[in-house]
Amino acid sequence: MLVTENTPAPALDLPTDGGGRFSLAGSGRAAMVFFYPKADTPGCTTEAQDFSALIGEFAALGVEVIGVSKDPVKKLDRFKAKHDLKVILASDETTGVCETWGVWGEKQLYGRKFMGIERSTFLIGADGIVLQAWRKVSVKGHGQAVLDAAKVRLGAAE
Repeated sequence: MLVTENTPAPALDLPTDGGGRFSLAGSGRAAMVFFYPKADTPGCTTEAQDFSALIGEFAALGVEVIGVSKDPVKKLDRFKAKHDLKVILASDETTGVCETWGVWGEKQLYGRKFMGIERSTFLIGADGIVLQAWRKVSVKGHGQAVLDAAKVRLGAAE
């Protein structure tokens, strides 16, 4: 399934760093979910750091920020501590959520094909509707672009 704008966000209920759990169902809050390939790799670290740097601005808009990868929770705990990340990190080891959101698929690197997460971001309104979707994300400037879109989509544009 390919998650698109103006459709209900699929279920998301996953274990998180620190032994917690995150669920979109009935939270009544806006959320921004970013799917990233692998914790503690250069692009993924930059992306998580950029969103962490903007966490206060997202919070002011009432937006929870959640990063999802296939990494086990223990690795997410180390990743978060090592880089002092402020975002929630969720583990989808079985890739069930990634598949449901349409971000799990075949990738290619140096001629080698493998299955992995396509870097993607989704802004979800408090009503559970996807307000905006970014696919095949380029990390540079992405955090600010998502924040700017959240300000517009959630009615808090300056």
